[in-house]
Amino acid sequence: MVSSRHVDQDLQVSFSRHLLVDGSNVLHAWSELRALLASDRDTARAQLAQQLTAIHDVEQVRVTIVFDSRGAELAVERPFGDLTFSVLHTPSSLAADDVIEQLVANSADPSACVVATDDNAERETVAAAGASVLRAADLQTWARQAAARQTEKVATLRAAAARQWRQPHA
Repeated sequence: MVSSRHVDQDLQVSFSRHLLVDGSNVLHAWSELRALLASDRDTARAQLAQQLTAIHDVEQVRVTIVFDSRGAELAVERPFGDLTFSVLHTPSSLAADDVIEQLVANSADPSACVVATDDNAERETVAAAGASVLRAADLQTWARQAAARQTEKVATLRAAAARQWRQPHA
């Protein structure tokens, strides 16, 4: 088995790291999204993206979620209008794993890539290429921790604004 490096959950970076998520694999691994997936695939995908925004926003990590698709061409979505957060739908000729592997291999610094998947073969392949790997459960923990930090930051900003507002103005 290829040894792999794991992501420090508290890593603070400035969009120099790139989180690549095997979308379908993670959807099936997270119980609440797996349940939703059975009835509404699009909503499950949207909720995955929403849950990963805290990692993007607070940790300043570039996020790319890759899904298998049936289209003729690669489709790129920017659900939040930010160039550093993308959802890719592969062409029918390629699997999400293939696209993730290509993104890691073509990266200027594969060691800056973090791939989230529970697919052991995919984990070994991208780790051999220099990427870090993260299990789906660890990704969920990271997303929850980032969301908690985001909530704390917002509360701190609100408290500071309230204190400033209460001060007499000159």
